[in-house]
Amino acid sequence: MLIIKIEVQQENRERLMIHALKENGERFSFSVDQNVLIEFRLKKGMEVDEFTFQEIVYADEVKKAYQIALHFLSYRMRSEQEVVNHLKKKGKTEAVIRDVLHELKKHQYVNDEEFAHAYVQTQIKTTLKGPAVIRRELEGLGIAEDLIEQTLLLLTEDRQLEAAKKLYEKAMKQTKHRSAYEWKQYIEQLLQRKGFPRWMAQKITDEHAQAPDEAKEWEALEHHARKAHRRYQAYNGLIYDQKMKQALYRKGFSLEKINEMLNKLKEEENQ
Repeated sequence: MLIIKIEVQQENRERLMIHALKENGERFSFSVDQNVLIEFRLKKGMEVDEFTFQEIVYADEVKKAYQIALHFLSYRMRSEQEVVNHLKKKGKTEAVIRDVLHELKKHQYVNDEEFAHAYVQTQIKTTLKGPAVIRRELEGLGIAEDLIEQTLLLLTEDRQLEAAKKLYEKAMKQTKHRSAYEWKQYIEQLLQRKGFPRWMAQKITDEHAQAPDEAKEWEALEHHARKAHRRYQAYNGLIYDQKMKQALYRKGFSLEKINEMLNKLKEEENQ
């Protein structure tokens, strides 16, 4: 083909429209990034063979994908895998993505080591997550195992304990109508779900264990007893007692207190 005219696109000054004439006299046009124009030294009157034209098209695809990646990175740091996934969603080929990633890494726009370090630091400052949860998140972001191990060293045992204690205190304010035993189980399960090791969850609950508040314990027992009563009130005698005791015992209340509560409920029924 023969290039017969080159003009700047009005909607995007960084791209140019190339007007060309094929050997059979047919006219056609295509656009390229200004850097691609410079790279291939395109100018009016230049003849371009099919192989060079395909190179131009590919180079422009890489450039367009590169701009998409830069826009994606402009909001926050991203892992390499995040960039790859984003470009795949945009329909870019593996070859184009590979070349884009090479350019991004060359200019330090993506760096998984720096990303992982910054990610863990952010989680430490802004969340109450344990190492297991953060590890899963880094794995989901495509971070290599050795980098995960390296950056998780930032989450020292002291920092983990501090976060775990804050979770404990937060849960303590929100948790209601639980027996002391059930409350302890709840806290340990919560901390493990948040990514803290089991031994640390047990350490937190053991260190902060207090004698049960009799008033709160009784309030919680009454709450669950009345719920269970509504469920089992159709039963009579021993069957009713057995079902009530089993339900409340599973909640962690002592048999002594359960018997007291059952007597209270029966007295109310007889009034």
